[in-house]
Amino acid sequence: FAEAVRLTTAERTAVNERVTKLRDRLLEGLAASVEGLHETAPRALRVPGNAHVCIEGVEAEALLFLLEAGGVLASAAASCSSGALETSHVLQAMRVPAEWARGSVRLSLGASSIDDDVDRVLDVLPAAVERLRTHGGG
Repeated sequence: FAEAVRLTTAERTAVNERVTKLRDRLLEGLAASVEGLHETAPRALRVPGNAHVCIEGVEAEALLFLLEAGGVLASAAASCSSGALETSHVLQAMRVPAEWARGSVRLSLGASSIDDDVDRVLDVLPAAVERLRTHGGG
């Protein structure tokens, strides 16, 4: 049993390191390509697979529709909002401005995530934001 725990812990550490690198590449790529994108928490305080951002000038629900059409699944708001349409109490407590929180999106990475997944988001999300800002929906 002790050996199984040791192996699992070693594997988890390696997976967390890999997923953290993917998450950081995703956030850096989004920050470079989406004006008005704000990370909601310092990366050092996040779990490895969490990429929660707020995007000025877009509505999250419209963005999610375009992301899904492009093969990217994401969630609106914070996980603590559980489907509510109003700004989550956590984002409010973090003093995230309401106009940013309307564009709140959570992208999750996990053990099965690969570079191609990050590349897809970096291709689809900036284009979706631009489309919403240009043609409405934000």
